[in-house]
Amino acid sequence: MVNFNGVIQDVDLQLTVSNRSFLYGDGVFETLKIVNNRILFFEDHYFRLMASMRIVRMEIPMSFTMEYLEEQILKLVDVLSIRNSARVRFTVFRNEGGFYLPTDNTISFVIQATMLENIKYKILKSQFEVDLYKDFIVPKQLLSTLKTANKITHVTASIFAKENHLDSSLLINETKNVIEAANGNLFMLMGSTLITPPISEGCLNGIMRKQIIAIVKQFDSIEVVEVAISPFDLQKADELFITNIIIGIQPITKYRKKEFKSQLSNQLLEKLNSLIEA
Repeated sequence: MVNFNGVIQDVDLQLTVSNRSFLYGDGVFETLKIVNNRILFFEDHYFRLMASMRIVRMEIPMSFTMEYLEEQILKLVDVLSIRNSARVRFTVFRNEGGFYLPTDNTISFVIQATMLENIKYKILKSQFEVDLYKDFIVPKQLLSTLKTANKITHVTASIFAKENHLDSSLLINETKNVIEAANGNLFMLMGSTLITPPISEGCLNGIMRKQIIAIVKQFDSIEVVEVAISPFDLQKADELFITNIIIGIQPITKYRKKEFKSQLSNQLLEKLNSLIEA
């Protein structure tokens, strides 16, 4: 069951072979978490979606107000009876027509939702090992910071991780700096400094990334900075962790031969859960 252009459909949406998201990756999306019939950090999601649509030159309908999109999302989770805890994907794609050059820039949207077991954020894996993925790079460009329908690098990086018995892999850009994990933004603690790559490095402009930065800025004992991270820096880190809107925080416990603590990760998880309960 999905919401397609405001209409709840009893069966999964059947796209045609002319769909531009299928043909060219001509789409953008948001992944959202629902807790107790509330969309977490929805304002941030909404403005990122609007910015993404403008950047890729999609025509934004007049109806696309924050209130309308919230109504459409909650309508679906209500019908599915998963309003307490759900994962939602809101996909916008340019309508059919043309080749690389579209015949127009109007859009359609589809909303999918699935139940999540946990309402609160929790660390899902006590052991989490990663390594570098070097087959393909993520370029330093504005498109890399968006959630577009073209995520083939993240797909192949995830397959690489599975083939090598890893839990995830770390992506690099053209200057060989580490920018993010295949499944979220990357943070590195060195002493009393928490470091995450700046958006200019090509990492996703993550919603959970923004929340974690805001939370850490309230800590007197830790400074948060946005600077490039080299693969050599990872070996010197005290902690590494990944963030995204669904998992919240996932500590990395091993990178190659280096093992890491997760003290700050656990502290941040408590702060994050108190934030969503407010």
